[in-house]
Amino acid sequence: MTAPDRLSVSPQLGVPTPGKPLSRARIERLFSRIIATFGLVFAVQIIPGLTDAMRLLAEPWTLVSASVLLATMVWVVVAAMAQRGVSLSMRTAAVVYVASLLTWPLLVTDVSSVPATPWLWYLCTVATAYAAIAFSVPVAAIYTVSVPVVYGVLRASPYGGDSTLTGAVLDVVYAVILGGALLILVTMVRQAASGVDAAQAAALDRYSAVAREHASEAERAEVDAIVHDSVLTTLLAAAGASSPEVMAVAARMATEAIGHLDAAAGAVPVDGAVLGLDRLSERISSAARSFSAPFDFSQTGVTDAPIPTIVADALHAAAVQAMVNSLQHAGRADAHRCVSIVGLEPQGVQVSVMDDGVGFDPAAVGAERLGLRVSILERVARVGGEVTVRSAPGEGATIVLSWGAGTTESGAAESALASSGSEASGNGASGSEASASGASGAADSGPGRSATEASDSRTQGGESG
Repeated sequence: MTAPDRLSVSPQLGVPTPGKPLSRARIERLFSRIIATFGLVFAVQIIPGLTDAMRLLAEPWTLVSASVLLATMVWVVVAAMAQRGVSLSMRTAAVVYVASLLTWPLLVTDVSSVPATPWLWYLCTVATAYAAIAFSVPVAAIYTVSVPVVYGVLRASPYGGDSTLTGAVLDVVYAVILGGALLILVTMVRQAASGVDAAQAAALDRYSAVAREHASEAERAEVDAIVHDSVLTTLLAAAGASSPEVMAVAARMATEAIGHLDAAAGAVPVDGAVLGLDRLSERISSAARSFSAPFDFSQTGVTDAPIPTIVADALHAAAVQAMVNSLQHAGRADAHRCVSIVGLEPQGVQVSVMDDGVGFDPAAVGAERLGLRVSILERVARVGGEVTVRSAPGEGATIVLSWGAGTTESGAAESALASSGSEASGNGASGSEASASGASGAADSGPGRSATEASDSRTQGGESG
């Protein structure tokens, strides 16, 4: 393969990985972090006014009230950044703000010393923003209107600075307009994102249906070919048999035809073509050398043992997709990558694609990520193979493609990985690096187990992955 023919990072086989689509989950994450940051900025701005107010209001209750409110706002920031308990923290902060408004008169010991503008006013918009994110639309709408009204009543009373009626009304209108605009924006964007999610899910369902229909058509064509090439030929031979020798030949043909039909009735649509395991190894090795970034290559126990061509094609395509994913998503320019092939007795093969990149959480891979689910998992499962994905954030990843003997025995897989890691070390990487690496690109990567745990995701036989 000449230099212009070198494979780029874009997949040459399999389904291209889609870009990051608009989704409800991404929108919620974005909104929560923006609102949390917005609230933190306002909290910092009220500190000077709060310090002055504490000298004029009842102690220590003023300090307690302010501390609880600010603590919940800090909780909101932490929850939004970690994406854990976001709704709970924002609901709590919104409720604490209302409690602070209602208990404000209890903090005033001398109405003549009340600040002209209570410091709680500067957090009213923050509270309505929390409500827009954390509550349902009806509850958030009620909160957006009622809380500014409560503040307006407080503002016009002697406990709130004894503002004029006009000033209090303007404050209420300002807060309602700002909070209402934010609520409308959040609601519209959420609805749009939900619509995109629904359309994407429908498209994936249609794609899966078409893929299943295509597989059924391929299997039907295979059976038709067997009927034409074996069954009809056998019947014609039997009909024209005029001697014991011809009858014996017809009997052998009938036995072979029955064997073909039994094979076609199984889960794996295998045709009569076979390919040597050494030829599959050469094809994968050639693909590994043709990428723009190097892949160390090793093989163990590879012979000329035949495997069905349809299986070889599926393993080759899945291995190339795994290498493409590693190039796309390993996340480090100096990531070490390795491909190993191990022959299994009596007839089987195991292909491992590894890197020591950024890793990912297999349980969090979204259904829309076709590179892993369709191009690797389902492709290998359709030919009766098994895919094992081992990865965790920051720990690299490994994709193991297995077919034939030993595909259900974890011990054989671990032994193969250890062997391939040792051989890869002779090509410029330590054995521990090779065995700890993996196809990080599989993170075409939707909810599940903790991202801090190493994960092992499998699909066997006819499973969809």
